[in-house]
Order: sequence, then C-alpha cells, then structure tokens
Amino acid sequence: MAISLQKGGNVNLSKTAPTMSKMIVGLGWDVRATDGAAFDLDASAFMLSSSGKVRSDKDFIFYNQPKSDEGSVEYGGDNKTGTGEGDDETVIVELSKVPADVEKIAVCVTIHEAETRRQNFGMVSAAYVRCVDAAGNTEIAKYDLSEDASIETAMIFGEIYRSGGDWKFKAIGQGFQGGLAPLAKNFGVNV
Repeated sequence: MAISLQKGGNVNLSKTAPTMSKMIVGLGWDVRATDGAAFDLDASAFMLSSSGKVRSDKDFIFYNQPKSDEGSVEYGGDNKTGTGEGDDETVIVELSKVPADVEKIAVCVTIHEAETRRQNFGMVSAAYVRCVDAAGNTEIAKYDLSEDASIETAMIFGEIYRSGGDWKFKAIGQGFQGGLAPLAKNFGVNV
C-alpha cells in the first residue's frame, strides 16, 4: 500500500523500499479549463549540491538534455498532450549512480509557452507525483497536489534527497511564476 503524502510530508525510501535501486518518479495531470490552445506540460529534474544549486548546467535534466552525464537521472520522454491514463511524464533515477556530491534532486513541471498561451497551473487539475520502485512497478508514495496555483507556470512537485545514509522523498508543491527559465535560474542554471 502506497503512502499518501501531504504537502511538506516525506517518506524514507531506504526504509520503505530497501531493495529499490531504480526509481520512477511518475507525474500526472489533467487540463480542466482551456480556451482551445493545447497544453504541454514538461517534467524536469535538477541535481543539486549542498548549496541548493546545480553543480553545472549538465545537472539540469529535461527534454533538451534527457540524461545526466553519469546516467543516474533520465527524462522519460515528452508527452505533449497529457491525455490518457497513468503517468503523463516520468523521471527515472538510479539511486546508486547519483554522485556523492548531489544531495537533492528537485522534480519539477512547467507549462511550455505558458506566457504566450496565457496558461497557468490554475487551469490544471488532478496533478500528482508518485514514487515507484521500477523493479516491480510498485508504488511507494504519492502526493496529490490540491493547491490552487492560479498564477504559477512552473512548480516543484517534490524532491528526492539524502538524509544520513538514506534516500527520502519530500512532497513540495511550490509554484513559480515565469516558467522554466526563472525556475532554472533559481537552481543556478545559466539560462
């Protein structure tokens, strides 16, 4: 039975799924209000050092840079419509391959061309992030984002982080205005 998280809640992945080495972070959403313009939400991940910033621009994993150098974090592909059942996009993390100086992996979602299309997360419903053990496709934890993010065009859904010798996942649900560029700059990426 998966653990249901609230905003700010966390789960110790190392204790809940001690044999998990490859994790799928599944992200999903539905569009609830539209003027006919297509919605394209995109997942991304930022591999962060103890400073809370990327070590280099190569630690920004997204549709134009789908895999980290050492292969520990991989973007699972771009779903341009969000239609269908199940996860709309995924980020795959091989925990044992994450470099020792990466303390946190922020998992985010942005609305592509949100400013131009005048779209925001207030027009999105049923958004969630879930942690899945890839070995048995077993859901470990899930966070349903119920916040009304009526002006935000980017969101940090959750983060995977080290605590002592354990890996944990924290439900964040923090919005950002301006889309992908301000979010990336926040994490130290040169945009």
